[in-house]
Amino acid sequence: MIVQSRLDPLLRLLKYVFLGALIVVLLFPIYALVLASFRPGRDLMRYGISFANLVPNVWDGKNFFNLLVDRGGRYLIWFGNSVFLSALQTTVSLALSSFVGYGLGVYHFRGRNGLLMLVLFVMMVPLQILILPLYTLMIGLGTMNTYWGVLLPFVVSPFAIFFFRQYAVSIPKDYLDAGRIDGLGEYSIFFRIITPLMAPAFGAMAILTAQQSWNSFLWPLIVMRTPEMYTLPIGLNSLLTPYGNNYDTLIAGSCLATIPLIVLFVIFQRYFISGLSTGGIKG
Repeated sequence: MIVQSRLDPLLRLLKYVFLGALIVVLLFPIYALVLASFRPGRDLMRYGISFANLVPNVWDGKNFFNLLVDRGGRYLIWFGNSVFLSALQTTVSLALSSFVGYGLGVYHFRGRNGLLMLVLFVMMVPLQILILPLYTLMIGLGTMNTYWGVLLPFVVSPFAIFFFRQYAVSIPKDYLDAGRIDGLGEYSIFFRIITPLMAPAFGAMAILTAQQSWNSFLWPLIVMRTPEMYTLPIGLNSLLTPYGNNYDTLIAGSCLATIPLIVLFVIFQRYFISGLSTGGIKG
């Protein structure tokens, strides 16, 4: 016991050193991105990013000026499109997926297990397999080159349904019985009792869904046709052309594109951690 007590401070120090080194390794790509966004493109292509030039001699904001002003404000349009689509898809997806997940987790009806198996099956189907039938469906619906064409195929996430279902299963049924005794309907029980209890699940899925929508590239690239409707990933990709690669502007735009996700994670981080770790309220 005496030897163990003497080793505890050393083990604690080693743990802090290891975690500190891990943080440095994880944060270095972000710092390199910010550093590259303030460097001229010719220097970036010539010298790259190395430990020899971790601190630039001159912090030049010309890349951001070219991105936000010289290109006719298209970046701000792309940024607004991504914010709008991500916010709308996240809101609708959380609402619908929580309804379905709650129903599969709480109510007992014929075919419930079959529906759950169907949800799990859809989770395992790669997007590449669904592109052709979804493309044909969007053409039939007349939603090509519209925001609806981007949103409709993925407005309900099978992963979110399964996540909410697992969370709803862990909620004690006493809450539901108490609500029914007080005369609440099923919808009132969901909105007034279940929704506050599932706040960690909503927070976790808000981050994951928003991140997926914000970074989505393949399907919006297929649906969108006009540059004014591009989202950020497609718009930034359009900066790379056969006639010139604007890597300095591209990196500056990528740097700004990380800000909304960072802000979203800071807002919902406590819900994200509790939602993924606890998996619900234990009765």
